[in-house]
Amino acid sequence: MSVAETLKQRISVRAFTAEPVDAATLRELLDTARWSPSGGNLQPWKVIAVSGTAKAAVERVALETLMKNPAGEAGDHPIYPEGLTEPYRTRRYAIGEALYAKLGIPREDKAARLRAMSRNFQFFGAPVGLFFVIDRSMGHGQWAHLGMFMQSLALVAEERGLATCMQEAWGMVRQSLHAHFELPEHELLYCGMALGHADRSAPINQLRSERAPVDEFAVLKGFD
Repeated sequence: MSVAETLKQRISVRAFTAEPVDAATLRELLDTARWSPSGGNLQPWKVIAVSGTAKAAVERVALETLMKNPAGEAGDHPIYPEGLTEPYRTRRYAIGEALYAKLGIPREDKAARLRAMSRNFQFFGAPVGLFFVIDRSMGHGQWAHLGMFMQSLALVAEERGLATCMQEAWGMVRQSLHAHFELPEHELLYCGMALGHADRSAPINQLRSERAPVDEFAVLKGFD
């Protein structure tokens, strides 16, 4: 499978089978992803991988935190900026409506939507959960490098027949996870990623988000 094919095939999978992913496979994925671009070769990424009882413990932390505060913990890195403008607001709304439509959940059924959202904190049934950590001293450039690393990992997983879902929702319980993992104060847990084998029969995995055409985001100058 070419890089282009892998990129176009990858989707955010939100239903996984129970088939395990062993440590050796995960190490192979990480060993390849570590060659992602990194300005100044800072390599500002850190990964925490959980499976089995360790994953179950993390899921309990998230559940207990959200039971106390359903809106999540306040933090200095919100998932989306306040006052989201166009076209970003419309794009976010559209994919949200498409997602719940695949699940057969009507707009007015707030309880069902909340239950669907809570699946984030079970990694959508994936056997492996990954968390990405960055030093708080890093700037915008290094955050971009972390994103490159995450995409590299997702693409390598796709090439191996595995599936992923990048999950910024874990930011809602960031403080509790920081304490759970006993991270030093200078480190920030950014987000999570579910990793496993996609449940191809699940309707939610038929969802594919749209992308703007090239002419909508690119300006080419000086070309014949």
